[in-house]
Amino acid sequence: MKIIGVIPARYGSTRLEGKPLKDILGKPMIQCVYENVRNANLIDDAIVATDDQRIVDAVEFFGGKAKLTSVDHTTGTDRIAEVAREIEAEIVVNIQGDEPLLDPRLIDEAIQPMIDDLELPACTLCRPIEEEADLHSPHVVKVVFDLNGNALYFSRSLIPFPRKTDGFRVYEHIGIYVYRKDFLMRYVSLHPTPLEKTESLEQLRILENGYRLKIVVSSFPYSGLSVDTAEDLEEVRKIFASQRG
Repeated sequence: MKIIGVIPARYGSTRLEGKPLKDILGKPMIQCVYENVRNANLIDDAIVATDDQRIVDAVEFFGGKAKLTSVDHTTGTDRIAEVAREIEAEIVVNIQGDEPLLDPRLIDEAIQPMIDDLELPACTLCRPIEEEADLHSPHVVKVVFDLNGNALYFSRSLIPFPRKTDGFRVYEHIGIYVYRKDFLMRYVSLHPTPLEKTESLEQLRILENGYRLKIVVSSFPYSGLSVDTAEDLEEVRKIFASQRG
């Protein structure tokens, strides 16, 4: 079973243009992400899916693989599907290109259920929310799941609502997606769905079309820090510097 990690990386950004190429202690950010993906035990290979030749050149310069894709894609999922369509692989993993602090062990956690259950079309991760502010932030996506670990709903609102607080727990969705390749191709062919458009959460398309999406509660630390602004980038640089000691 071949498992490929695909990293969507778009050059344009309203808040931090060219962020995949921003320097983090001597490396472009996309290299930090790429190395984390390659350090996952269950990943056989990795490729960056990008809309800009400058990113392709940077990835190839450090010895990585990259594919130039259409500039017309509206989502990272559409971008990875274009690349995955031409790759011989059974499982495709979508890893965000703006999270250079991602622990490779989370990638393995998301993949393992797909190996264990050959009928499972897709899998993703979550973690318990500990900070009060995150419970009410629309930027922190929440997920609820059934007793078998299958997603019931994702929302930017607080779910579940704590009418009773006994056993109350809220989980944040972690945006690593693992797909069977045939399901990924089917998924991107589906039209956007009502709840997907209302919440602006693409993963709801899976649920609204009646497909199963497994949720794994991660056992490993997750920073949740994506680089969207110059301030985020500076914070990441400080963390990398502290890790170097």
